[in-house]
Amino acid sequence: MKTHRFHQLDVFSDKPLRGNPLAVVHSADDLDEMTMAGFARWTNLSETTFLLTSRHPEADYRVRIFTPGGELPFAGHPTLGSCYAWLAGGGIPRHPDYIVQECELGLVRIRKDGARLAFAAPPLLKRGPVDEILLARAAAGLGLHREEILQHQWVDNGPGWFVLMLDSAERVLSLTPEVALLSDLKFGIIGPHKAMQDSDYEVRAFVVPLGITEDPVTGSLNAGIAMWLIETGLAKPAYVVSQGTALQRSGRVFVDKVGDDIWVGGYVATCVEGSVRLPG
Repeated sequence: MKTHRFHQLDVFSDKPLRGNPLAVVHSADDLDEMTMAGFARWTNLSETTFLLTSRHPEADYRVRIFTPGGELPFAGHPTLGSCYAWLAGGGIPRHPDYIVQECELGLVRIRKDGARLAFAAPPLLKRGPVDEILLARAAAGLGLHREEILQHQWVDNGPGWFVLMLDSAERVLSLTPEVALLSDLKFGIIGPHKAMQDSDYEVRAFVVPLGITEDPVTGSLNAGIAMWLIETGLAKPAYVVSQGTALQRSGRVFVDKVGDDIWVGGYVATCVEGSVRLPG
């Protein structure tokens, strides 16, 4: 057994217990994949990450991202939380203006945005409209009528996302997923807030195949949505998303297009800091 530094963080919230939790294991080069996957199942969080020495000459560190159901090539809240933990552990970026994270998808740039961190949205691996058979399955699993889906799009940047747009945040929050009908789907729902709020949209993410029904706050999904909405003119270049409301969380995702980059940011709060003993 070896002792590793450990953080448990709340991402996309500046207040503990209100965002999306993330477990981070430091200096994990000695851990094999079976141990990583086993620890992720044990934490039973939506994601657990492991910080490793970078293999790419431009990267500051490498991260592997696990859900209770398996490994992901990229995910948003683990990107921000892992960077936060790496910096808290004494990491010093090679570049003064940003941090470079290496993950299975490739290199991801992260910048400090005041008290927040933000990552540059990675390119979409799949885009375009969703076929009607898949739309019908998603609608049935949420109790939606087909005509309620105003827009739809593949926004896959690694995890396999597609998204449905409804007419209001209120309708998004009213949905009750039927897990048995969503057993192999990973998708999001978005709707605008019509009354004055501290956010412009409400988002929910359903991820039954990953071992959880609904993800509290989802950076990769919001990154894909942002690329779709901003590039097509459906949203302004800067907006705020609330997510997790249906799970009694209050996550906030800050989207901002700067030049050619779309940045997806949020606060991170420390909940637990210490060490964990794992077989190495």
